[in-house]
Amino acid sequence: MSPASTGASAAARPGARPQPVPAEPAAAAPGPCATGPCATAPSVPGPSDASDGAAADQVQDLRHGPGERGFRRANLALFAAGIATFVLLYSTQGLLPILSADLNLTPGQASWTASAATLGLALALLPASALSDRFGRTAVMTASTVAASVLALALPFAPDLATMVVLRVLQGAALAGLPATAMAYLAEEVHPGALASAMGLYVAGNSIGGMGGRLVSGWAAAAWGWRWGLAASAVLALLATLAFRLLIPAARNFRRAPVDARALSRTVAAHLRNPLLLRLYALGLLFMAVFGAVYNTVGYRLTAAPFHLPESVAASIFVVYLVGTATSAGAGRLAGRLGRRGALYAAIGTTAAGLLLSLADSLVCALLGLVLITAGFFAGHATASSSVGRTATHGRAQASALYLIAYYLGNSLGGTIGADEYHSTGWTGAAAVGLAAMAAAVGVTLYATRQAIAVRRAAAVDTLRA
Repeated sequence: MSPASTGASAAARPGARPQPVPAEPAAAAPGPCATGPCATAPSVPGPSDASDGAAADQVQDLRHGPGERGFRRANLALFAAGIATFVLLYSTQGLLPILSADLNLTPGQASWTASAATLGLALALLPASALSDRFGRTAVMTASTVAASVLALALPFAPDLATMVVLRVLQGAALAGLPATAMAYLAEEVHPGALASAMGLYVAGNSIGGMGGRLVSGWAAAAWGWRWGLAASAVLALLATLAFRLLIPAARNFRRAPVDARALSRTVAAHLRNPLLLRLYALGLLFMAVFGAVYNTVGYRLTAAPFHLPESVAASIFVVYLVGTATSAGAGRLAGRLGRRGALYAAIGTTAAGLLLSLADSLVCALLGLVLITAGFFAGHATASSSVGRTATHGRAQASALYLIAYYLGNSLGGTIGADEYHSTGWTGAAAVGLAAMAAAVGVTLYATRQAIAVRRAAAVDTLRA
């Protein structure tokens, strides 16, 4: 994410008014919605989360700016929450080859232990975003991470695949409260000039949590079995949840709003009629389909011929996730240089190049291909998701929740289809799923480029006539 502007601190002083943010700049750097929903603050003050009934312009002055203790605590708390969420969400992905061997499952069957969690998350995102408007951001985030961690403690005792899949769906649904609320919390509590850096750190927590969950569970499973791998993930998530609860500052700008199902339906319908938002949702789904297909099957590939890596070494491959941390942090600069669509083309090209390179029966090529796939995915996701918050002029929490629904559905679809294709035709099948998704992403982005050119030409003609 791009760093906060040097004028952010000045804008945060009492009496200063922040500059308005355009709804859709020409080259949008990742901003109010890096990986999750943003929300505008409702107008009714809440007794627990709002400190007073300040007017809208005064609410801006209460936001934490760079250098303030509250800003640091909010950043660290959301970093810890991101770790807890993604440790749990992907805790089984590093265990898939071991689950297949121990429970006599095909890759497609085992992949459901990963896909079920993201499916449950996708289904619960909109209800969770509505609940956060009613009960408060910190309350929903806390309940979400605690409930998911408790379910994680039950997973090691699952007797069969069906029980594990049910528990993973419930766990994913419980986890929905964090990504559906975290960005809304930051948008309300952090000064706009510092949002980019705050959200960049949250994305970094997501990527480190995703990596840590896979590594910890994979290493523990390689040593003692998959049940101990899941137990290790649960303990790590509980520690991160405790850190989040101790660090998170009380919300000062939240305004409680009643849950209005009709209003929610109207807002969702309006977003689904917005062509630009629909294209962004499609891009989120397609990028995540690649990621699910690759990471659900890479462990199988590395432990099979021609590589035959030990399970503990194959589990270590998820350290490549650190590439995602760096790429997410730099996505804003990339969008600033190339424009939003230019950044998307670069992300698609990088991902496709990694998929093609990974087809070679060379360990070096396989690893370098995985690095490129990971870098391209995170750059594309950061660019598309941040554009959602800037494009939506109202109902930003719901707009971003819809993006995340598409995003996690892409993970479930891509992961399951990719695993089935791997079982049928090997790595070539899984890579083909990813390449097909990137071909579709090129089509979506090309269409958006042509639309933008047509709008500029029409504006130029109108200017000449005037």
